[in-house]
Amino acid sequence: MNEYISTALEWILGWSIPISIITCAPAAGWIFHGVVVRRIARMLPAVGWEPGKVILGALGRMTIFWFLLAGVYVAALTLSPKEATLASIRTWVTVFAIFSVTIVASRAIVGIIDAYAKKSEGLLPSTSIFANIARAVIFIIGILVILQFLGISIAPILTALGVGGLAVALALQDTLSNLFAGLQIIMSRQIRQGDYVELDAERRGYVVDISWRNTMIRGLGNNHIIIPNSTLASAVVVNYHLLEADISVVVPVGVAYDSDLERVELVTLEVASEIQRTLPGAVKEFEPMVRFGGFGDSAVTFNVILRAREYVEQFAIRHEFVKRLHRRYAEEGIEIPFPIRTVYMKESLKNT
Repeated sequence: MNEYISTALEWILGWSIPISIITCAPAAGWIFHGVVVRRIARMLPAVGWEPGKVILGALGRMTIFWFLLAGVYVAALTLSPKEATLASIRTWVTVFAIFSVTIVASRAIVGIIDAYAKKSEGLLPSTSIFANIARAVIFIIGILVILQFLGISIAPILTALGVGGLAVALALQDTLSNLFAGLQIIMSRQIRQGDYVELDAERRGYVVDISWRNTMIRGLGNNHIIIPNSTLASAVVVNYHLLEADISVVVPVGVAYDSDLERVELVTLEVASEIQRTLPGAVKEFEPMVRFGGFGDSAVTFNVILRAREYVEQFAIRHEFVKRLHRRYAEEGIEIPFPIRTVYMKESLKNT
């Protein structure tokens, strides 16, 4: 009986230290992350982007995982295992450490790209294609390092990739075409995130993202249009935000032939100027214009030219201008005529 008790006590004492180390290691990592890492991140100065936020975003909770790996290895040392077992534990701890460093590196690079894109005012477009390419390259490098560490020669793998590259390129022609078309769209900077573009009457909206295969456009109805990059690169696109986002708003108007055109022009400009000064989406510095265009079937026609800050604001400006102009014309006695057509009928006499 005493032998069983002593064996149990030895087992408990033998495993208590490793279990305590493995249990306390994540807690130590959590304290280290909260006290040391966060304090260092807050102390870093901003250098065109915020490295502190990038570091915290890249690390996440990985510090706790690293402390756990260290705790597992130290706990294994306290058990005095066989050399082969210890070597196996050391190998797998190293593999997990390399893979976790790869994850942190990919997060950091993507975070730097996004942060720099936001601070560079359009110099580097903030699109997912760059993030995806950077993430893929870093993960490939990390996997190759792990294979090399495990003693697996990567030379045959690289050779196979080189030989199979041609077959892959032939099989993925459409995908590669979209990839390089997306890169061309981004590097030309003629279509950028946030731009309002129009391919035709049904495909227009704000560019949300340019990925490795598609460009996503959000329409005014909050519907999303997915366009292959190769299609977008070869299409005739109207970009309402290229160079400047301001857009002219032309409203056609017609008044009766017996109207005083000088007075009509004065009243119309007063209403248009009020619209330009008061509406949030109007360009306040712009002076509206009235340009008579011709003689219609029942009215003297002219165009009123206003200016909106961007494409979607024209609808609110046009809406409010028509309402106020209609009310002002009614107050001033200016007539907006109905369409009128005079028909002359010629009576023909038949010889009887």
